[in-house]
Amino acid sequence: MNLQQFRFIRETIRRNFNLTEASRILFTSQPGVSKAIIEFEDELGIKVFERHGKRIKGLTKPGAAVAGIIDRIMREVDNLKKVSDEFARRDEGSLVIGCTHTQARYFLPKVIPEFRKRFPKVRVSLAEGSPSQLANMVLQEQADLALATETLANVEGLTTLPCYAWEHTLVVPPDHPLTSLTSTQAKNITLEQVAQYPIITYDRAFTGRNSIDSAFASKGIVPDIVLEALDADVIKTYVDVEMGVGIIAGVAFDPRRDPGLVGIPVGHLFGEHVTRIGLKKGMFLRDYVYAFLNMCAPNLTRENIDSEVTFDSVE
Repeated sequence: MNLQQFRFIRETIRRNFNLTEASRILFTSQPGVSKAIIEFEDELGIKVFERHGKRIKGLTKPGAAVAGIIDRIMREVDNLKKVSDEFARRDEGSLVIGCTHTQARYFLPKVIPEFRKRFPKVRVSLAEGSPSQLANMVLQEQADLALATETLANVEGLTTLPCYAWEHTLVVPPDHPLTSLTSTQAKNITLEQVAQYPIITYDRAFTGRNSIDSAFASKGIVPDIVLEALDADVIKTYVDVEMGVGIIAGVAFDPRRDPGLVGIPVGHLFGEHVTRIGLKKGMFLRDYVYAFLNMCAPNLTRENIDSEVTFDSVE
């Protein structure tokens, strides 16, 4: 058995057992991948994959155990390369950040310029997606880390660190009836008052949507959600044309940036949320990754990160 066979098996699993797709990613032929897998199974004396004719349908029970071992071996091989890079090219490399549109548009612009000044030779890339897509990117090592809401903490194979806390904000046009509320009334706005109007908010996969649904359900209220969107910019656009009131992440509203809208904090209705940073367990962290994490959240020092997460690292 050899590393090439391990790569072929790992990529076949990652591509949902599609040998054509796996061979394309690996820049080789499908028959070559298939032959390497069969030779590996013959050498090991077990079937790693379940088959229907010539098609691979999934992992056998022993195959699932083998897949876990191969993943660990390949992770350590990748870590060896990163250790080499850390000493040979300490301030060079790449950083792929998985993030939702909200993080890319409103949070990361506060971090990335500073990071680029400190590490000008590090290539930074943003990969946007839903929290579940971001988790898969990190697990499959298509992204070095991911920023999203608490849902990342529920993904097996990821370790997550708190980044910042936030609450939802209700956004309305300046002439909307809710803007006539006094400061005290606005602070104590109720779900019943909000539900009097059509609502525009996030898709169910994004940014605290579950807490919005749960809050209304707990009061027996069925809100009139007329539009679901993937990001706050779209929500604000449709609020601006008076299609309804918007419920967005507070970080996505700024009176200076959104002069055509009025924001009403509604954390007392939908609770506090924590954006978290997800990393794949066991991955080696370059120095500049530690620095990026600290820029995102100053409490995330190298010592704090190492105390919360078991990573392979080099001092």
